[in-house]
Amino acid sequence: MSTAEGARARARTEVTAAIKDEARRQLVAEGAAKLSLRAVARELGMVSSALYRYFPSRDDLLTALIIDAYDSLGEAVETAHATVPEGEFLRRWTVACEAVRVWALAHPHEYALIYGSPVPGYAAPATTIPSAARVAMVLIGVVRDTDRGPGLAGLPLPAELRPEAERMAAEIAPELPVEAAPAMVAAWAELFGLVGFELFGQFEQVVLDRERFFRHAVTRLGASVGLPA
Repeated sequence: MSTAEGARARARTEVTAAIKDEARRQLVAEGAAKLSLRAVARELGMVSSALYRYFPSRDDLLTALIIDAYDSLGEAVETAHATVPEGEFLRRWTVACEAVRVWALAHPHEYALIYGSPVPGYAAPATTIPSAARVAMVLIGVVRDTDRGPGLAGLPLPAELRPEAERMAAEIAPELPVEAAPAMVAAWAELFGLVGFELFGQFEQVVLDRERFFRHAVTRLGASVGLPA
């Protein structure tokens, strides 16, 4: 790459970062539904046609913000999880779950973007899936390692649910026992339900010591997916 090409690449990277930073400020002030490329361009002193060279549409900008948020959350969970010895299966699970909560409390608007109300008229493309799956891959990895080590315990599966469980297992975690798939999906939903309830105020006057309550709840979730105490 020539010196001129390198300078252009750096300039593009800097402008792209500035656009996304301003878009995040708009998320805080107006919410994702009101994100406007024209407003972003105006705040940055750019003409709209120049901004479109970086993000052709609002949806392209939203997708970039969503991927960044998923990656930031995923990195936080992966980093926290990596601090726990491999054989401490339940602690690996709880530390990963607690990292989700810590990140969400520190980044409430980004959390709302990826786990809050859908943005009207926006459908996330498949390019968001690898980033969105990072947290799930950590938790699935804990359950997989437990199954290969001491084994999973207490995963009853009603006969009428087995066909759906087999389909779910094939889709999300073919390396796990079929019985683990419904438990994992339920735990996933409960984890983000707990975080969302706290973040969006549903625990007001109900749960006061939220950190201890959350740790207790996700420990129970670990047991629900078969992790030994």
